[in-house]
Amino acid sequence: MPVMTTETPPQETEPVSGFWRLVPEPSLDVVRRWGWASVAVNIGIVVTGGLVRLTGSGLGCPTWPSCTDESYVPHAALGVHGAIEFTNRMLGFVVAIVAICTWLVVMRYRPIRRDLRRLATAAALGVPLQGLIGGVTVLTGLNPWIVSAHFLVSPIIITLAVSMLRRSRNSPYPHTPPVVRALATAAVVAVWLTVALGTVTTGAGPHSGDPETGRNGFNPELVSQLHSDVVFGLFGITIALVIATRVTATSRTLRKLAAWLLAIELVQGAVGFTQYFTGLPWPVVLVHMFLAGLLIALVTAVYGERGTPAT
Repeated sequence: MPVMTTETPPQETEPVSGFWRLVPEPSLDVVRRWGWASVAVNIGIVVTGGLVRLTGSGLGCPTWPSCTDESYVPHAALGVHGAIEFTNRMLGFVVAIVAICTWLVVMRYRPIRRDLRRLATAAALGVPLQGLIGGVTVLTGLNPWIVSAHFLVSPIIITLAVSMLRRSRNSPYPHTPPVVRALATAAVVAVWLTVALGTVTTGAGPHSGDPETGRNGFNPELVSQLHSDVVFGLFGITIALVIATRVTATSRTLRKLAAWLLAIELVQGAVGFTQYFTGLPWPVVLVHMFLAGLLIALVTAVYGERGTPAT
């Protein structure tokens, strides 16, 4: 059985005054529920953002922040593309509301948890940043590099939300062997490299978000091969991680998370090869993007569960 440490994050108290008296004091369970909500809506906006791009609706609302020069909402002449793009923009407001509520409950929670406050604040600041980058993508006619940057903000916010969830647990941090800690760190690097290369691959492919939009100039077959090579490396790292968690003294939670990470990677790999050999049909690519959001969440959970060095 793994040895568990009794270390807990530092906690502080301070009197509540002013505006904060209007916010009911939440329990840690409430903090965690809002953390889960943040993860869910940010994976959701990955999917709706993918739908915008994959259906060629990136300029369905041809300007920003309004939909057209005359209106903030789409009109019938913009058709289904306008509706899809506008729906994605509206979901951005839902993401913002969840981020604000999460920040409020974390700031109101007592005793003070500065680690949770930092994570909630960073996640909340990521939402307007993503909105601004989204506006730039429209105003620049869906420049593929800016579109990639716009996408990558969501995985960052997912990472922050999952990290907050992990640190909000009451359970102690496990002692973990160095090999498991190293493999968990390597898995994080490999997943992020895979996701980043995935955006470059998409930027070189046919799903530009609008028929008139240019691509990033890379050879699609070359970047697809590079993306696949990194995926195979990720498989190897995760298989080693799963084995290591079972032959060393690690927590049951970490063993389960590692197994789930490998399972999702295998499904993601199968979807990736399917989309490549079937000409990139957009529904399959959309599933691929959804699974990318799940991978980011899972690998962050694995990294957070890696605990402290074994003593």
